[in-house]
Amino acid sequence: MTTELLFRADAYLRQAEARVTAHTPEGGIVVDRSVFYATGGGQPGDSGQIQWDGGRLAIATAVKVEGGGIALVPAEPLALPPVGAPLTQRIDWDRRHRHMRVHTALHLLSVVIPLPVTGGQIGAERGRLDFDMPEPPADVPALEAALNALIGRDLAVTDDWITDEELAANPGLVKTMSVMPPTGQGRVRLVRIGQGAGQIDLQPCGGTHVARTAEIGRVEIGKIEKKGRQNRRVTLALA
Repeated sequence: MTTELLFRADAYLRQAEARVTAHTPEGGIVVDRSVFYATGGGQPGDSGQIQWDGGRLAIATAVKVEGGGIALVPAEPLALPPVGAPLTQRIDWDRRHRHMRVHTALHLLSVVIPLPVTGGQIGAERGRLDFDMPEPPADVPALEAALNALIGRDLAVTDDWITDEELAANPGLVKTMSVMPPTGQGRVRLVRIGQGAGQIDLQPCGGTHVARTAEIGRVEIGKIEKKGRQNRRVTLALA
């Protein structure tokens, strides 16, 4: 059964009601609607807790399951809420918000370093992008200053949708070489930073983001590591 992605409609939603639709063989709890982001696109699944009549469980993460569902993964092997039970979900908001800040900052990093992206990872304190970058940047402090200048412009972060066919006709929208945006459902979500003539970035993404860039706060670019013949890893951290 497909899970309604509440986090997709509102990344700031912290709590929601849901109903258990199934249990996975591994002990996951499949729900009909999820405020928990499921691991994907380099972004970790949310943690938090659920509560139902007769029980409470800490949730370590959320994962995608076959058929378009999301399963909440308990932190401990305790009794699960029964199939059909209504429950209340609450995410660890501080951790999620940090993921949102880091994820949006990485989109901006791909603006100040306009090279193909070969990989990436998001954490609660830092994140990184791997670039097809034969030579290291000559002036890292200048890159950091440019990145923080974009953050300081307080640009709006919004989303839009295009069809699979429209994405196929505009391959330049896809910056990542290693991970292609999910297609096959008829439409793909685009995340836009800036509006109109002030737009600075537009790319497919299913993750959660802050509403305005100033919410990211100051970031610092860390070491730049060589990963293979042409790949270099650029790490940023929330200051």
